[in-house]
Amino acid sequence: MSGHSKWATIKHKKAAVDKARAKNFAKLIRQLEVAARSGGSDLNSNATLRTMYDKARAASVPTDTIDRAIKRGAGELEGVSYEAVTYEGYASEGVAVLVDALTDNRNRTSADIRHLFSKNGGAMAEPGAVAWQFERKGVVLVARSADEDELTLVAADAGAEDVVDEGEHWRVTCEPTDLNPVREAIEAAGMGPVEADLTKLAKATVSLDAVDAAKRVLRLVDALDEHDDVQDVWVNFDIPDKVLEAVGD
Repeated sequence: MSGHSKWATIKHKKAAVDKARAKNFAKLIRQLEVAARSGGSDLNSNATLRTMYDKARAASVPTDTIDRAIKRGAGELEGVSYEAVTYEGYASEGVAVLVDALTDNRNRTSADIRHLFSKNGGAMAEPGAVAWQFERKGVVLVARSADEDELTLVAADAGAEDVVDEGEHWRVTCEPTDLNPVREAIEAAGMGPVEADLTKLAKATVSLDAVDAAKRVLRLVDALDEHDDVQDVWVNFDIPDKVLEAVGD
């Protein structure tokens, strides 16, 4: 869990200074298309699409852009067809890495991801070698100002499994299918979430206590995250705060 916390914090800080707004839009649009193609265009019956829709709106993607993406995915408009694919591998220090991508050319993307692993001290793994180390969950981040007892009660009634203190936020964890009901319950209680998303949480973590080791792993993660076809990178590391601060410096 702590590995997710540290990586979520890193991604949060990166997002705050992210210059590639258009690139982020492109990733969200692909996610909308794939979600609509796999589960239909109805936000009420397609929980994944609803989550992607909320993410896109939170990122200020124009509504008409979102609508066109959903229609393309549902086959109502012509467009490029994207395929969801997951790559598995290891960074240095034995850190497990899952890479979720959306591509219109699997061979090209596979070659690119393999090259990035190799170039940055990692290695690709066989399908299934890494995936078992992660669990797909819904996660809602809530402002730290929310009362813990009230939040726990509201979230549990809506189907949440756990509420954890992550310093700046409360992290509410639930099954993926319960994400929207949990988020809506928290919002209805006046404790609006900072962020709600589907994620993959590590079952166990690898501690990176040395600055050089942390830098090597983060170099690979950053390289993967920058690839146009990559939607998300999931890792199972835990970096102590003092090491993370040193890496940032």
